[in-house]
Parts: sequence; C-alpha cells; structure tokens
Amino acid sequence: HDIAKELPIEEQLQLAEECTLDVTEVELNSPPLLHAIAGSVLIQRVFDIKSTDIINAVRYHTVGRSGMSLTEQIIYMADLVSEDRDYKDVKKMRKLAFSDFEKAMFEALKFSMCDSVEKGNTIPTSTLEAYNEFALARKRKENK
Repeated sequence: HDIAKELPIEEQLQLAEECTLDVTEVELNSPPLLHAIAGSVLIQRVFDIKSTDIINAVRYHTVGRSGMSLTEQIIYMADLVSEDRDYKDVKKMRKLAFSDFEKAMFEALKFSMCDSVEKGNTIPTSTLEAYNEFALARKRKENK
C-alpha cells in the first residue's frame, strides 16, 4: 500500500493527478496523502493490478471513504496501527482493532479527523463521509 511513499513529492503529485478515481483539491494539496493516490496508479501500471478492491484499498488507506470493503478497512486499520506508529493511545487502538473492529474503525476515523483539526490541517471529504457512516451505524446498533 505504500509503494509510492518514497517517491519525490513532485512525482507523487503527477501520478495523483493522473488517477482516475475521485481525487479532491484537499488531497492534492496535502503531501502526506499523495502517496496513497499515487500508489493506486502505480500498482495498476507496475503490477497490472485490476482488482477494484485492491486498488481502492491502496487509494483510500490514508483517508478512508464511505462504503469501504472489508479489505479496505483492514488496510486502513493496519496502516494506522502498524508497528512504526507511536502516537498517543496507539497501543489502545491496536488492542481495539483485535477486539472490536467496527468500533476500532469508528475510533480510527474520529482520531484521524481530530488529529487533523488539532494540527490545523484540512479534512478530506471521504474521511468525513466514512466517519458519518460508522457513526450512524453505531447509533442504529445502539437503538436496537
């Protein structure tokens, strides 16, 4: 999923601009997000990947989106709790990912948005839509 992460930012941006999936101005103006978009283009070109599920998993592994498949959710979560992560509460998030995956996804999306706000960064629309989807699902579950 991080195939493009070490490419120069200019090359990531060029690949991201060639992406046929929905790419927003917010994402194009956020260098840390470019590698995911560029990676989705690269895996198709370099490895001839045609699976929409795999392409989407790479494309959305940093921002999420509504309607994520289980594969997409797993890659999103794996990226967030990988061994090289050291943010506050990462151990708690890792534990939650193995005990209640749906709740972990909700918490992960909430964390992502809060972290972006605290840093004064923009929030991609797809992240907000994914958060809302998981929040509504939790409310429905609680109301049953």
